[in-house]
Amino acid sequence: MGCGKSVVGVLVAQRAGAPFYDLDMIIESEAGISISEYFATRGEAAFRRLESRLLPTVLVPGAVAALGGGAPLDDENWRLITERAVTVFLECAFETIWTRTRGTTGRPLATGRSYDELRALHEERLPLYRRAVHVVSSDAPADQVAAEIARLWSG
Repeated sequence: MGCGKSVVGVLVAQRAGAPFYDLDMIIESEAGISISEYFATRGEAAFRRLESRLLPTVLVPGAVAALGGGAPLDDENWRLITERAVTVFLECAFETIWTRTRGTTGRPLATGRSYDELRALHEERLPLYRRAVHVVSSDAPADQVAAEIARLWSG
């Protein structure tokens, strides 16, 4: 969260002339409520089930997809992702993530978490994210990050 998946994804898709799918937006459309509301009313486990069910809809050949930070944590999701996509982890310094996410709404895993709690979550997930085929720093401006990913994708 806060590493720029949605912003960079749109830019990569534009550069590649490809469709762009944001799994979180598809989830909100399917559920008819925001992800924060979904978490609050139905819980994280129900959200993860919906996320897994909708994951295949964004893994379309030739498309760019932005996945929520929890999607690749499930082993079955990861299997599907690696079968259908070239994976890119947007690695971002925790300080950048903290700056981008603190005080924002719409990020249920960040809401109410202290700096140390969010940092621990980030560090816990890093080894799983680093399984991606490509790791690209997203601390640079979004257009530079997108250019790097487009180069990797076309190369």
